Amino acid sequence: MYRVGFPGWKLAARVGIPVIFRVEVMHDLEADVFVATSPDLHGLVAEAKTKDELIDAVYDCVSMLMEELLKKQPKAKPLAAWSGDLLAA
Repeated sequence: MYRVGFPGWKLAARVGIPVIFRVEVMHDLEADVFVATSPDLHGLVAEAKTKDELIDAVYDCVSMLMEELLKKQPKAKPLAAWSGDLLAA
């Protein structure tokens, strides 16, 4: 696996090497939603009522971002790395 943001990650994704990106999640108490962003994949912002829905929303957003960044879908599905910790809101 190769991390998004490392030199050559776009080439790696284009040729089918699986790429991984870090995800940071917080729970917005006021809105009662989980919000995910990524320090690796700029533009990734997803929110959902539950963690399971958030995972789906993250991958939907990543799919769109990767297609835009690579000018095509990557050959291998990118993987998200989340420690399970919630950041303070």
